[in-house]
Amino acid sequence: MKDSGKKKENFSENPEDPEIAEIAEIKAIREKLCDMHSDIKKVMEYSNRLRFETAMECSRQEYSNAVLSHLIEDIDTGLERNMVKKCPEKENCRSSFTALLQRNAGLIKQGRVDEILLSNNREKLEEMRCGAPYSKCDQCFSEVSGLFTKQVNLMRSMRIYAGNQEQKPDISALEPGALVREILEPVSNPQRLEILKAVAFETKSFSAFSEITGLRGGNLLFHLQKLMDSGLILQQHERGDYMITEKGFKILQVLNELYSSLQYSPLQLPARKTPGEKEEIRI
Repeated sequence: MKDSGKKKENFSENPEDPEIAEIAEIKAIREKLCDMHSDIKKVMEYSNRLRFETAMECSRQEYSNAVLSHLIEDIDTGLERNMVKKCPEKENCRSSFTALLQRNAGLIKQGRVDEILLSNNREKLEEMRCGAPYSKCDQCFSEVSGLFTKQVNLMRSMRIYAGNQEQKPDISALEPGALVREILEPVSNPQRLEILKAVAFETKSFSAFSEITGLRGGNLLFHLQKLMDSGLILQQHERGDYMITEKGFKILQVLNELYSSLQYSPLQLPARKTPGEKEEIRI
């Protein structure tokens, strides 16, 4: 009986046993199926990733195109509205400004903005400024600088340009008291800012300021004196017209560029203007 049991046991371990062969075959099939399933899973994951990346790239391109379209429209509107109206070089300058700003705005379509390309555009703008033939050219370059700064800040907000932003500026020289007294406080009043804007490119009389601000007599004189005491405007002679100083014009330029750079967010572009709708005048 024991021998019979051993024979049976030996028989069951025989590799030629049909049951063992079938089990081994099933096991091999399962392993192949697992390998196939793993390969299919990898292919599907890769395919899904490609679809996702493609969709993201399409979305990014669509968004970039929308932003670029807005910036180009902003260039046309800004130059038309704020360039010197009567100038023999207006059309030539406008063409050059438009080409430079459109080329700079086009960098937004890149995944990463090259600092060298941006610096080249800055240098080109500075070369144009140095070659400006008239003193009134400052008005046009102030607008172009504001538009350029807005584009750069938009690139930073979209996280496609960092530049030297990571470097902390040295603000140790800022004197809070003098800054508030000589710069911030004089322009913190709406009427005084209107006065400063009014004399940016031409002299104005006391009566003209009265019409612009709606102020009369002593009230208007108070604000004019405040601007004169701060060195932002001066009176040509007693009872004469008022004009802006170099300090006043520089402050106005900085305010304009600052306002332009903060005006729009890339996540919420302003609605397009309908025909006939008036645009808000900037600083």
